[in-house]
Amino acid sequence: MAGEERIVSGKERRPERDNIALRPRQLADIVGQDRVRENLSIIIDAAAARAEPIDHILFYGPPGLGKTSLAYVISNEVGTNIRITAGPAIERAGDLASILTHLKQGDILFIDEVHRLGKAVEEILYPAMEDFVLDIVIGKGPAAKTLRLNLPRFTVIGATTRLALLAAPLRDRFGARFRLDFYDEAAMEKIVLRAAKLLDVVISAEGATEIALRARGTPRVGLRLLRRVRDYAEARADGVITLNVTQDALALLEIDELGLDEVDRRILSTIIEKFSGGPVGLDTIAAAISEDSATIMDVYEPYLIQLGFIDRTPRGRTCTAHAYRHLNIEYPDDSDTAQQRLL
Repeated sequence: MAGEERIVSGKERRPERDNIALRPRQLADIVGQDRVRENLSIIIDAAAARAEPIDHILFYGPPGLGKTSLAYVISNEVGTNIRITAGPAIERAGDLASILTHLKQGDILFIDEVHRLGKAVEEILYPAMEDFVLDIVIGKGPAAKTLRLNLPRFTVIGATTRLALLAAPLRDRFGARFRLDFYDEAAMEKIVLRAAKLLDVVISAEGATEIALRARGTPRVGLRLLRRVRDYAEARADGVITLNVTQDALALLEIDELGLDEVDRRILSTIIEKFSGGPVGLDTIAAAISEDSATIMDVYEPYLIQLGFIDRTPRGRTCTAHAYRHLNIEYPDDSDTAQQRLL
């Protein structure tokens, strides 16, 4: 429901829960995503010089890469309010109309999972984003009248993990679109060290590097692993996160040296052992491991593809020789058979 939205002032101190979430507050605090950070800096500076709100912005890419954090950062940089909601929470056009009529000049409306907005809701959002007006229909039938309300100039920041599912008319109304990519090892190590400092955790350089290596290039995963290793260090060690402590903690969590967990390995082993390495359809894989196909495609598959463990083919998913080696399974020597699987 729209009542789940929350509003935060960019001029005030962040709630304690945001400090716990370790979100960056300024563009200078962001590690990695250099291209996105530089472009955002230009957009913000140019809008400030014109004394105008910034243009609508769309962030897309795999989950956990900082789309929501960037929205908070932008609100801090421009010094305005940010209202947070999500596509599934806006069930009716009236919900969105209520949100829009409470916005003030320069406010930011952040819509997470924007691709899940209903069609009726999108129809309200189109003129609001383009012309800053809200069309309300009063009454029904021949007596129905349309009332047009002027809205203050505001900024919509959308976030999605499924750009292809975003309606073209809505996608085109975002003046700036940025893809967030996985973070490299150096960036992840800096993120882990910064978070450890904010959490008041003693960590060695080797321990931070080990967590960064297993974080799948995703800050959300890296911070989650840091918290779990911290718990292990406090419960089973002297509270200091060393290399050995990190390795023991992550082994207990069944997270291997590449950051793959039990579900990742089950996906790979299912394709290899049950379907001869593929090709096999996504829905078939999901049914075989009792997991949602959308979760596999959005959460697990992007990293497995980045590692070169899975190939997407017109006939389905196939496992590569790298996946076989990682699972210590002998790769078929018959090159003709392997080639046929890819056709």
